[in-house]
Amino acid sequence: MPIESLAIFCGSQKGQHPIYEQHAEEIGKIITEHNLTLIYGGGKNGLMGIAANSVMNNGGKVYGIIPKVLVEWESQHEGITELLVVEDMHVRKRTIYERCDAAIILAGGFGSLDELFEILTWNQLAIHDKKVFILNSNGFYDHLLTHMQKVADEGFLYGDLQEKLIVLKEPKELLAYL
Repeated sequence: MPIESLAIFCGSQKGQHPIYEQHAEEIGKIITEHNLTLIYGGGKNGLMGIAANSVMNNGGKVYGIIPKVLVEWESQHEGITELLVVEDMHVRKRTIYERCDAAIILAGGFGSLDELFEILTWNQLAIHDKKVFILNSNGFYDHLLTHMQKVADEGFLYGDLQEKLIVLKEPKELLAYL
């Protein structure tokens, strides 16, 4: 299935290393250059906002889905193509998954990890078969990837981990899959 819309899961903060911001900006440019639509959590702060702004500043389309409880916390992005306010986090995640053709996870906190594991679980259960990418900026996910390989090595996964998850070190590596 061709990728026309890409979900991005990442921090509502910028993190400590400037590479996280740089990579969020680059992903936004790639999305626009390849006429993809960005689907994301609807916030204007942190890496989420940087990616959305990058797409908008380059003439692309951005659809944000944000739960009511986070409207004030995340300062919803008013300058995107469409912002949908939904009832809760579960509806947010389901709506993002329904609207995207693939997902990429950038640096982030518990929310990004939750979204990563839910989409991987849904792939494993054949609820969908969307490509899942991790952008491992500056080795951010090295420890997690090591643990995930341990989970696979110990026989707790169905199928091959590398078939479920594509690890990228640089944003430009995404181009091979578009």
